[in-house]
Amino acid sequence: MNTYTLKVIEIKKETGNTVTLCFKQPGLKKIKYLAGQYLTLVFKINGRRYLRPYSFSSAPKVDSSLEVTIKRVPNGIVSNYINDEVKVGDVIEVLPPMGDFIYPIVSNIKNVFLWGVGSGVTPLFSLLKFILNEESLSDTQVHLIYGNHNIESSIFWDALHILQQKYSDRLQITHFHTCSQQKENTAISILGRIEPHQVLRNYESDKIKESLHYICGPSDLKNNIKTVLAKYDLPKENVLIEDFELVKNPKDFDGIETRKVILNFENKETELEVTKGKSILEAALDAAIELPYSCQTGNCSTCKGQLKGGKGKMIGIQERKDLLEDEYLLCCTYPLTNNVYIEI
Repeated sequence: MNTYTLKVIEIKKETGNTVTLCFKQPGLKKIKYLAGQYLTLVFKINGRRYLRPYSFSSAPKVDSSLEVTIKRVPNGIVSNYINDEVKVGDVIEVLPPMGDFIYPIVSNIKNVFLWGVGSGVTPLFSLLKFILNEESLSDTQVHLIYGNHNIESSIFWDALHILQQKYSDRLQITHFHTCSQQKENTAISILGRIEPHQVLRNYESDKIKESLHYICGPSDLKNNIKTVLAKYDLPKENVLIEDFELVKNPKDFDGIETRKVILNFENKETELEVTKGKSILEAALDAAIELPYSCQTGNCSTCKGQLKGGKGKMIGIQERKDLLEDEYLLCCTYPLTNNVYIEI
């Protein structure tokens, strides 16, 4: 896969544990992306190569630089490295933009709901700016529902409310805060976690039936919103969910044991021990085999391989009708037999 190198021209401190990296667009061959997509950053840390996908917080035709926002997470090797070590002037390798958490090419939707918690606001911020600045969407109303601990932990707090003042006739922001209750002139803040039924009861049923919803946050939030939206008979394609984590059911691991597989990568065969509970991709990376990968959640196809022998099982992946019978995404594939042979 082709890669680019981008120079860091600014680092914005968003909160105490979150930064935005601003990259200079290449002068000759600019990187094209869509609002809501993500950029995969490549780092070499302590001799090991790490790839991590981060959503764009910038929007095309709105922001001159390419921007991704990264929140520090406990024991997060890459997120901690970015927050602590990356400096202005650094050059970072990246993969081409990916992701389908984007605005539809053709849409008559007049109401867009953006649901997010914590750093889940990042792709929503990109989409929000795109919709508000796109001339063809000038009649579209945007509703951001954003959950956090408090104001201090709310990423883009100032930027969001500057936009709300500028687009007061089109942008409504509702904050849910679990640790404090605050009411600003430009915002509605509610104490507690996001309650979708509490938000949607303020809208006419017909308006919700013709709305578009983007959800980026923990699995319980996604499930709650989907459950409430199901009552309005929304078309399936009107609810888009961004997943940066695999949801694994322990029962799905029944029959999976530590096994050895043969990996044929770039015409080189390697016998690989896949420890129980680890995916084939994780085992390969632990063995310093630099397989191609990106999202690690079964959403992209970067780590796709062909199963030439034995049996494997994909766990935690959403339905992928684009995969052939012998094609497996190694980030979520586990061997079921000892004679597994994978070719990439």
